[in-house]
Amino acid sequence: MNKAILLIGGNLGDRTGHLQQAVEQIDKQVGKVEKISALYETAAWGHVEQPDYLNQALLVSTAMDARTLLQTVLAIEHNIGRIRRQKWGARVIDIDIIFYNDAIINEPDLKIPHPQMQFRQFVLVPLREIIPDWQHPVLHQSVSTLLENTTDKLPALKYNGVS
Repeated sequence: MNKAILLIGGNLGDRTGHLQQAVEQIDKQVGKVEKISALYETAAWGHVEQPDYLNQALLVSTAMDARTLLQTVLAIEHNIGRIRRQKWGARVIDIDIIFYNDAIINEPDLKIPHPQMQFRQFVLVPLREIIPDWQHPVLHQSVSTLLENTTDKLPALKYNGVS
């Protein structure tokens, strides 16, 4: 079985409900969700004039290859109501492949590991909770070390259910 690390997030509508739908659909369609982080809330990154995001990291065991995994998570996004309008724009759900085993994939529409993950606390904080010692296959540093060294100043705070 392959190990995929996914980051799910969203900032529109029923944020917690959409994330729960994503976890359920990933577990049914992709493979067993083995670990799941707490929810973390972060101000928008990129286009900052939008609602705060909730994010969550998942460790999933899957028989899928990376390309099939990408197609499946895009279909799940669509099923939950994702409409792609602009890069870094507000969204109901976003599912990113952060790691896939120790693979390094650099294709136009599929880049693994996620090329910006080391610059984003909203990725690194939930990842540290579930896979602190996972080694980045390009940077050769653990998730914990990447978080210690990130220059991102936008904190990812555990979500307590109140915004």
